[in-house]
Amino acid sequence: MALCGGVGAMALPSELIVHIFSFLSDRDKLRASAVCSRWRECLFYPALWTELKLRIGGGDTGGCNGSSSDETPKLEFLMRKFGSFVRELQLELAPVEGNLSPLSNDPSAGRMEQLPGGQERDPQQLSERWRDAMATYLDQVLCVFTTIRNNRNLQKLSLYGDTFILQQEGLLDSSNLHQIHQGDKKINEIQQLFMELLSNSRQLRWLSCSFMLGLVTPCSLACLSNPSAQTLQHLCLLDHQLGPLISPSELDRLSNLHSLALDFSDFTPELCGLLASPRRAPLHRLSLLLNGAALEFKPLEGTAKEDDWKALVRVSANLRVYIMALEVDSSELLRVLKPSLPLERLHLDSYSTLVTDATLELISQQYNKTLTHFLLLRDGPGFPDLSVNRNEDPLVLLVWRCTQLAVLVIHGYTVWSHNLVAISRLRGSSLRILTVSEESIYFDPDQSRYVEGDPVHCLVKDVSLGLGRVWHPCLDSSVVLSEPTQHFHCELHAFSTGM
Repeated sequence: MALCGGVGAMALPSELIVHIFSFLSDRDKLRASAVCSRWRECLFYPALWTELKLRIGGGDTGGCNGSSSDETPKLEFLMRKFGSFVRELQLELAPVEGNLSPLSNDPSAGRMEQLPGGQERDPQQLSERWRDAMATYLDQVLCVFTTIRNNRNLQKLSLYGDTFILQQEGLLDSSNLHQIHQGDKKINEIQQLFMELLSNSRQLRWLSCSFMLGLVTPCSLACLSNPSAQTLQHLCLLDHQLGPLISPSELDRLSNLHSLALDFSDFTPELCGLLASPRRAPLHRLSLLLNGAALEFKPLEGTAKEDDWKALVRVSANLRVYIMALEVDSSELLRVLKPSLPLERLHLDSYSTLVTDATLELISQQYNKTLTHFLLLRDGPGFPDLSVNRNEDPLVLLVWRCTQLAVLVIHGYTVWSHNLVAISRLRGSSLRILTVSEESIYFDPDQSRYVEGDPVHCLVKDVSLGLGRVWHPCLDSSVVLSEPTQHFHCELHAFSTGM
């Protein structure tokens, strides 16, 4: 920019400076603001910052701190500048990254943690790291809601708490936060500020709160103002809590809702019936998270039945559903996957449980016209072969039957090389993403008799020809084994915005 070098830049009127800023990226805006004090003043003009996307924390925590406290001042600065007027706020909070044990009253928790190389880590140090991480998390959430609670311009609020690794066994609820210094006081203040924000809002269109510990309560949505209840089009309330976060009476107020995300066990016949009302706007996207660890406390008997799904689809003809199932037994999956459920995306993720060939058979038959995304992941010992005792491989049959399939990701199950070639040829270039981890691929022992050259090279060549583009197996399994709740949060965002 020629204007950024001399006296002419300082003489420009503020309106023109703001106009120049509007053409620059966020990073270039910051660089241009160094011209002089007037340019710095114009940098924070509200019209330039209608949208703010932040991820706080989640860096390397190999040291003793294990927290994102260093980034709190940055968050405070940004929220102080933009929180009162920003229209769209997308925020991810990652209190800690790495192995970290929460507090425990269990005497066995006094054992030393074994580290690589035979070293041991003092459990007291882990407890201190946990306290630091969660204290920072509470302070950051307080900072955010203190600055945005009176923002009546807010149209989109998307919050995600990357707290999965803070789980010790099963589900982690907000009760652990009460062990932090002034934890009770801060939690109550956070919940009150969140309710104030909902009450003060006037044009909220997108409200997403995923795994924000201590934030959402069953009473939160009741505070949503009537104007925002009419404008709200997307709602996502997910937590590690065992109780439902959306009541039928509150859902009934949201008559223009187009997209909804919640725990599968909370999708009751009553909620489904409300969404099937002809007085409402049709629902287009429904994202459901099924956590096997919660089924002991939230059984499937209370979820929507086949007739409920039929009634919903009659009113919402364009409805598509995304389901992620975490550590769910196949017998439970067979109960969940109703014939009338318009399933478009399915993610099966587990460690100890196994998906059976019967489950794949059911999926391929019931959702052959709707399924576009299928992820089959298992981070456990061994690579089970689903084609044992079968004439046809169930994965090949699924790809053949599901004519709309565009994304296929597999790890943790045996995929024979010749079946992988068949998959590529069946769907061709319409299969936009085919990701199979290298360790999941097995070769026929007799293949060397009728195939010349390196079998891996031949496989890459054949699959590439089938897809009509260059293809390689995934060499790093961590690429496909992403943190499940974060993956669900990102996918449902893309799924819901793609209406």
